[in-house]
Amino acid sequence: MNRNVWLLALCQALLMSGNIVLISVNGLIGQQLSPSDSWVTLPVSTQFVGLMLATIPASLIMAKIGRKNGFMLGNVIGIFGAILCVYALSEAAFWLFCFSTLLLGVGIGFGTLYRFAALEVSAPESRDKAISLSMVGGVLAAVLGPNLAIASQHWLPGTHFSGAFVGITVLYVISLIVLQFIGLPPAEAVDKNNPPRSVFRIIRAPGYLVAVFAAVVAYAVMNLLMTVTPIAMHKHGFEFEQAALVIEWHVLGMFAPSFFTGSIIGKIGTRMTIMLGSLFFIACILVNMNGVSEWHFRVALVLLGVGWNFMFIGATSKLTQTYLPQDKSRAQAFNEFAVFGSVTITALLAGNLEVTLGWQTLNLAMLPFVCIVPLVYLLFTRTPKKAAV
Repeated sequence: MNRNVWLLALCQALLMSGNIVLISVNGLIGQQLSPSDSWVTLPVSTQFVGLMLATIPASLIMAKIGRKNGFMLGNVIGIFGAILCVYALSEAAFWLFCFSTLLLGVGIGFGTLYRFAALEVSAPESRDKAISLSMVGGVLAAVLGPNLAIASQHWLPGTHFSGAFVGITVLYVISLIVLQFIGLPPAEAVDKNNPPRSVFRIIRAPGYLVAVFAAVVAYAVMNLLMTVTPIAMHKHGFEFEQAALVIEWHVLGMFAPSFFTGSIIGKIGTRMTIMLGSLFFIACILVNMNGVSEWHFRVALVLLGVGWNFMFIGATSKLTQTYLPQDKSRAQAFNEFAVFGSVTITALLAGNLEVTLGWQTLNLAMLPFVCIVPLVYLLFTRTPKKAAV
């Protein structure tokens, strides 16, 4: 695999490390600053609102100015958001903090396109592996993110979690430096003979909406359960450090399989890979429904991560087979908007759902969603012998 893919994986690792820090501290900051329990997960929600709002503009901006310039812009926005978070915490300003996490979400929205950039710098026969390997950086993030969250708690005196956002700032600065060494293709001029099709025509392509649906379910279910896990653990008497380590194991589950997910797709195809992910989701839910010990949380969150990896990367691979080259910006933008729109909704609902339903009933409510994905694939796709390139 070429050098550019590995450098993109490093940028992905830095991005995900920052995300893990956010997931580790945002809910707890919400508990400290929010005016009521119903607003506890609002800082997480505004992060995903920013992400959702950025998805379509990010893809279209990159079509105009190129991937590298787009990624640099996203990192600069993220740096500004992280610095503003530090100020908001120093003033105990809940609403300003929520706005700051929205800006961080916008920066993350640009970074979600790293996996598509990896595809574009790879040979056609290596694209499934490139998409998968671009996510390998999450393994580094699984170690770096939670430990940074723990180590940074007391970096700045007087504010418990401000140091976490200093750490996020450093991660984004490093990412800006790494981007200077990545050879990404410049923005392509529009071919007047083959202009991009409308979004309505793109989504009617065979398999496109099926791939989007699988990606939406994978990310929405994973995000909901991941977001409420630290809150549920806190309610059951666990310390912040224990919750952070559970998130660390979860992120390892999300990204460690990326070393071989591309090969699995090549052998059994995207549909079977997505179905395999569904089985891991089901296993996660069953574990969560059968206990609330630290090991229950840890094992379940690992299974959740592996399920997300297979279903989401499988869906991404399927998606890239469903649109024409001139349609990539619009096709990717619609997919990212659908995925992170659903993630935003789950983040907004997470706090209330956990309070209303409780941890185990909330898990049970996720079961129909992960079971319906294989059914949709059986009904609306054919069985290929091997994934197309």
